[in-house]
Amino acid sequence: MIAPLPMTKYHQIYLVLKEQLQEGLFAQGMPAEMELARQFGVGRVTIRHALAQLVADELIVRVVGRGTFPKSSLRATSTRTAALQAQPTRLAGLMETIVSASRATTVKVLDWRTVGANPAVAQALALTVGEPVKKAVRCRSLREGPLSYITTYMPLDLVVGISRQDLVSKPVLQLLEDAGVQLGRAQQTISARQADAVVARELGVVIGSALLAVRRLVFDVQDRPVQWLEGLYRPDRYEYLMEVSRIGSVDARISVKDQGGAA
Repeated sequence: MIAPLPMTKYHQIYLVLKEQLQEGLFAQGMPAEMELARQFGVGRVTIRHALAQLVADELIVRVVGRGTFPKSSLRATSTRTAALQAQPTRLAGLMETIVSASRATTVKVLDWRTVGANPAVAQALALTVGEPVKKAVRCRSLREGPLSYITTYMPLDLVVGISRQDLVSKPVLQLLEDAGVQLGRAQQTISARQADAVVARELGVVIGSALLAVRRLVFDVQDRPVQWLEGLYRPDRYEYLMEVSRIGSVDARISVKDQGGAA
C-alpha cells in the first residue's frame, strides 16, 4: 500500500477555517491576515494560500479596504457536522455523572467575563443579539494531560455571585443549581471538529486534529435556556456512552477512557 502524502500546512489551515466558517464563527468578518498568521504560527504567504482556496470554493469574499467575509449563504450551524442529534436527555442522570466525573480532572479557567451574545448564542439562549451573557472557557486535564476545551455561555442574571474560583471547584451545572436554578432537560449534539490554533495549543494536539465536539443546551424546569455549552474533547481520552432503556428514555453517561470522566 502506498503511504498517503503529508498534508500541506496551508491545506490544514484551510480545513480548519472552512469548518469554522460553516459553524458561523466569522459572521461579522474574518481576522486580518497578520492575526491569522499569528494564531496559526505561520507566515502570511501560507495564510494567503488558505484564503485563496476558500475564495475558490466560494466560501468567502475579500473586499478591498473592508476585509474578508463569509458568503451570505453560510449558516450559523452546519447540518453536515451533526453526526448525532440526541433525544432530550434526563438531566438528573447526566448531572450526577458530571459531578462524579469532575473529581478525576483538574480545571484551568482561561476566561470568565461578560460579553455580548453573538447570533448563535443569542438564538440558543433565546436572547437578543448583543445582550450581555457570561462566558466561561475552561480546560480540563487528567494526570496524563489535557482532556477538554469547554466554552459555556449563560444568561447574566443567573450567575450573579459566581466567581472565577468557583469554576475551579465545581461543574457549572452544579453552580447553577446552587444559585437556585431548577434544571429541567437538555438537548445535545455530538459531532467532530478539527482543532484550530488556540484549541490545539491547549489540548496538546496538532492543528487540524480531529476532536469530539459536544454542543449542549440546558433548560430549567420552566423550559428557559440556562446554559449553552460547546465542548471539544480529545477522542483518545474521552468517551460518550448513551443507553436507551425504553422508548422515550435516554440515559447519558460520559467517561474518561480507563479512568472516569469529566464535563
